[in-house]
Amino acid sequence: MTEEIRKAYLLGAERAVHLLATEEVARRWDEESVLPGMTVGGLAGHLARSVLQVEWFLDGETVGTEPVSPVRYYARLVGTSAPDSALNVGVRARSEETAAAGPAAVAEQARAAWQRLAQRLGQEPADRRVAILHRPGEEMLLDGYLQTRCVELAVHLDDLALSVGAHCQTPEATLAMAVDVLVAAARDRHGDQAVLHALARRERDADQALRVL
Repeated sequence: MTEEIRKAYLLGAERAVHLLATEEVARRWDEESVLPGMTVGGLAGHLARSVLQVEWFLDGETVGTEPVSPVRYYARLVGTSAPDSALNVGVRARSEETAAAGPAAVAEQARAAWQRLAQRLGQEPADRRVAILHRPGEEMLLDGYLQTRCVELAVHLDDLALSVGAHCQTPEATLAMAVDVLVAAARDRHGDQAVLHALARRERDADQALRVL
């Protein structure tokens, strides 16, 4: 499973690196994206962080706390659909901070990080932990964190490509990993009966159970 997760992540990260380096993204950097309140540059910065943060978190100090699973990482989130929630305000702030370097620098930073990770991930053990730096004291297994990055890559590759009119197909392995995590998070959050309604009886899906993000 470790090899499968890391391959899916690196394939998605490679696709992100290629999209970030396109002229379409650079040209529309300061325009609004398809996400309300976020510029193309901010969205690109957010996408780039799915590559950059893996290195940052690998270099963070771990203390041996109980690791958070990728399913709980998402299932516990609140305010995901509210633009002004603390969660989304924080995401936009971190994204714009990354984007401030400009399109060329962000693309190069992501490319360089991806190249290093392509070598480094193959050397990390299956039980490797990472520190979740924006949630002090929290840790995840590296492979669990990479599963969450597959979610972010799959979702935001689509967002960014649509924002700039580019053709960009997320790798199937990355998509499959993302869907597995999000469906499991929906089951954790709402229960199987609600998820069944969302899948097979939409008229009874009062909670929009499959909407995790």
